[in-house]
Amino acid sequence: MDEISTPSQEWLAARLSEALGSGRVVTAPADLEPFLHEERGLYRSRSGIVVLPRSTEEVAAAVSICAEAGVSIVPQGGNSGLVGGAVAGEGEVLISLARMNRILSIDPVDFTMTVEAGAILETIQDAAEAAGCLFPLSLGAQGSCQIGGNIATNAGGINVLRYGNTRDLVLGLEAVLPDGRIWNGLRALHKDNTGYALKHLFIGSEGTLGIVTKAVLKLFPLPQEQQLALCALGTIDDALTLLSRLKGRAGDSVTAFELISGFALDLACGHSGAARPIAEAHPWFVLLELSGSQGGSALRDTLEESLGEALEQAIIGDAVIAESLDQAASFWRLRERIPEAQKSIGASIKHDVSVPVSRIPQFVSEAGAAVVEALPGTRICVFGHLGDGNLHYNLSPPADASDAAFMARYKELNAIVHDIAHRLDGSFSAEHGVGLLKAAELRRYKDPLEIELMQRVKAAFDPQGRMNPGKLLGTI
Repeated sequence: MDEISTPSQEWLAARLSEALGSGRVVTAPADLEPFLHEERGLYRSRSGIVVLPRSTEEVAAAVSICAEAGVSIVPQGGNSGLVGGAVAGEGEVLISLARMNRILSIDPVDFTMTVEAGAILETIQDAAEAAGCLFPLSLGAQGSCQIGGNIATNAGGINVLRYGNTRDLVLGLEAVLPDGRIWNGLRALHKDNTGYALKHLFIGSEGTLGIVTKAVLKLFPLPQEQQLALCALGTIDDALTLLSRLKGRAGDSVTAFELISGFALDLACGHSGAARPIAEAHPWFVLLELSGSQGGSALRDTLEESLGEALEQAIIGDAVIAESLDQAASFWRLRERIPEAQKSIGASIKHDVSVPVSRIPQFVSEAGAAVVEALPGTRICVFGHLGDGNLHYNLSPPADASDAAFMARYKELNAIVHDIAHRLDGSFSAEHGVGLLKAAELRRYKDPLEIELMQRVKAAFDPQGRMNPGKLLGTI
């Protein structure tokens, strides 16, 4: 018992290999390496064991062995998160869902798809399209992120305005609990009014309550018409006016409404070598999309009419409507390349905030003034999902400042931005989660009673605190 209570890595690896079979346990340093890095380079995992199960039963077996041995577990999806939510410490075991990547079934009548948690988001999108359906979750990392990670972080993306967050796209779940038992909530029901909706506890829990292993996803009819436009504007207030006009005319057909500052667009164009879609400089741009399942040109007509009126009334300064799928894709690439382009001008202090949509102009104005007052010359890169109130408010160093000097101001600048978002009834984390990076913000901004209630949920599921320790509530 003494050995099991404080097992060596060698003993634990051998025990896991014996239970799960050949090829399921990784311990060689070179083989561990891909699982140890973290997307932003802020952390590095120190685990000496990675488990690669191929089934829910194998996940349960691995979790049971670790629970009996008193060893903590860190679930890992595509390892593309931005807040250190899948980083493992010394002596902790990483469980990667990468090999559990099957699409188990697609039902185009019920508009559902059942998948394993390791399925890549882009693979899910493609499978849905092949069946004449749409799975609308869409984000920059979709070629590598896994649906289990999307569920664990309640991922957002560009289509939240029309379809909601991941939480709105999940009908049922299967999960392995911290003691190794399997909870089967894998039901394809839109209505199930039989008590607490346990699936919602796992969605957004960042792997602290259990490991999601399968999911039933909600599908939609495949759009038959999509129209994309890039608009230039003088103010964010004008962007909100345009959004209101479009929603009034097109309703739920307004699928995406992305705000891009002129500075952010210049960065993306310069970094990629692409010509500016609108040659004249403007303070703000909006990339908007309308989509519908009826086909024809009704949405094109609506868009042209709406933008024409907006031009006449000086709500927008210019606009270009994508004339082909290739041109539409080139517009989206510019939007997606902003984070990469920002790296080219130095270190960055990133914020994933949300405020009520109507307060976005006030937030941008107040945050910009406060940041520049604290550190004159700070370059502010603003882009994000204006339609649902979520902005990526990223700061780059003054042109004459070193990265080290800039990052030394991290806590100060971070607090300035988050304090303003909080004062405007917003959130310090709109879609990226809390992880390790923002645990202190949780303590700073959450109501004490809310934290207490979350702690009680955590204790009920994981009384030993062994599931993804240190993340979310684990540090409180």
